Amino acid sequence: MRWLLVLLAASPAGADTLVAARTIRAQAILTPADVTVTPAAVPGALAHPDEALGMETRVVLYAGRPIRPEDLGPPAIVDRNQTVPLAYRAGPLTIRAEGRALARGGAGDVIRVMNLASRTTVSGVIRPDGSVAVGASR
Repeated sequence: MRWLLVLLAASPAGADTLVAARTIRAQAILTPADVTVTPAAVPGALAHPDEALGMETRVVLYAGRPIRPEDLGPPAIVDRNQTVPLAYRAGPLTIRAEGRALARGGAGDVIRVMNLASRTTVSGVIRPDGSVAVGASR
């Protein structure tokens, strides 16, 4: 009877871990067929499919291994070397320019962009429309 109490205390009831159902390459969008839930608690791993579905993998996910939050991100809407609109906004002042993305990212990610007119590299936040907000407008 005593060993049963120790066993129950060692694994919390109802703790689940989200694992990859198969090996999934980086930059893939997760679907319900890509993930499964196992009845084990793994610290730092996701526990529910809703936390991962529709997200893009940042690294290769191997079958049967836990999925961590840092392994996923929003789907990329800007690719490396893509031409993107830059926008700087400070109060009533708005400056717009064209830039070349130096990294790939999704909405809310911070990336470096080269201003095509000045050849200056700036950092900005990707907006949901694919433009990049730099400076005070971030």
